[in-house]
Amino acid sequence: MTKTADVIGRARLGPIADAVAVATDDLVARDALRRMWMGDHTLWDDEPTEIADRLGWLHVVGEMAERVGELEAMAAEAVADGLRHAVLLGMGGSSLFPEVLWRSFGPSPGHLDLTVLDTTDPAAIARVASDHDLDACLFVAASKSGVTIETISQLAHFWELTGGDGRRFLAITDPGTELARLGRDRGFHRVYENRPDIGGRYSALSYFGLVPAALLGVDLAGLLARVPDPMAFTSALERPDEEHPGVRLGATIAAAALAGRDKLTLVLPHEIGAFGLWLEQLVAESTGKQGTGIVPVVGEHLGRSQDYGDDRIFVAVGYRPGLDDLAAAGHPVVELAYRDRLDVGGLVVVWEQATALAGAVLGINPFDQPDVAAAKTATNRVLYEGLPDIDVVALSGLLEQVRAGDYLSLQAYVDPGDAELLGGLHAARMVLRDRLRVATTLGIGPRFLHSTGQLHKGGPATGVFVQVVGDDPLDVAIPGRPFGFSALKQAQAAGDLVALKARGLRAGRVRIDDLLEVAS
Repeated sequence: MTKTADVIGRARLGPIADAVAVATDDLVARDALRRMWMGDHTLWDDEPTEIADRLGWLHVVGEMAERVGELEAMAAEAVADGLRHAVLLGMGGSSLFPEVLWRSFGPSPGHLDLTVLDTTDPAAIARVASDHDLDACLFVAASKSGVTIETISQLAHFWELTGGDGRRFLAITDPGTELARLGRDRGFHRVYENRPDIGGRYSALSYFGLVPAALLGVDLAGLLARVPDPMAFTSALERPDEEHPGVRLGATIAAAALAGRDKLTLVLPHEIGAFGLWLEQLVAESTGKQGTGIVPVVGEHLGRSQDYGDDRIFVAVGYRPGLDDLAAAGHPVVELAYRDRLDVGGLVVVWEQATALAGAVLGINPFDQPDVAAAKTATNRVLYEGLPDIDVVALSGLLEQVRAGDYLSLQAYVDPGDAELLGGLHAARMVLRDRLRVATTLGIGPRFLHSTGQLHKGGPATGVFVQVVGDDPLDVAIPGRPFGFSALKQAQAAGDLVALKARGLRAGRVRIDDLLEVAS
């Protein structure tokens, strides 16, 4: 196992060094590490709701290490049954870590390839059938609640499309959910019931992440072995609390946010660049509430020191040229140790603990998501009352509202498989970062609703939200629903915009071409 002292390499904290020391001392004085391990909800709130029943992730790695053999046997059975491809039907915490694994490792020889379908875009839904032999596909429906509208709609579609052969379906959910019952009634190949005391964004190393990992042929034992000892297998600590990487990193990112450097800019090795997708959700949804929060910035190219305002902190996995210049210019820079792709196992746990402890410093509950329901409620209203009139506004008008210390959130309800379009949106993002000198994010809808939506509505009111919605030349029906996937996508976009504006936030829908022209 990884030694705890090896996790954090260099920390050049510059202007926040004193604040980090204060935050670290505060966590140590509050005995935060031991209290977290003991499940003491009062570390975060006097009320135990959505805390006492959300700490199972601290203990799940040891449990899953004992199930590596059965997971590998399940994957071997799938191959023996003639299956060649897995399609994961899930959103947010049920889909992001599998996406990380697929992009980082790909399929091992003799194992299944993987498509992560975390979208309601009808072109993406239809492409599964056009690109793959459905008779050779295993469909994995993953939902903690068992009633996630996107997942249940996708499941209904592919169940009908494949003729309802339960042997080619698998479910991952909490015990006793509607999805668990449905899976058993329909004779699914497996129904995996996860520990119910793990929230979605903390579930990467539970069944939600490791079942897809097994299907891909990822080295499960190697992945879990990178979890730093004693961070998951025991609560008996070998070193002083202030040296614990979860304490150090949590104190650092929280103190930075309190000092005005709340744009956590992540610098990742290319081979695990997708890890930022999972980390973005963990940090944004855990900390963005009660008017505070840490804004994760993932996918920005590393720029020059003059490209950034004084609201940034940089956390890099491994060393990257350019970090020295940023540190010399006074930007806080933290480097985490990195060897190879299997380190994502250890990074998951380091960041989970750091994020939970950052919540204690910020004075918020890192395990709830009080503002997520707003967009869901608005979406349901749109679905049954009809699309509201959405005025398309000038991009220039929204950009004129951006101030120093803000972040610009580009939100694109488009086909996630359209590489050319996504490349154009990313190019526009980078131009706007350099022009406005503010942090930028790019979210693909509706995935980001399950990832950064909580931060957008509950975090600091420093976001300027630019929404674009792609046209749907074709639609795909959802069995049992009076609407198809196109209507669902359009309703989700409209519902989220309504929810943002209801909070008085700076938000508007613009033409896709106007946004793309920024980079032309």
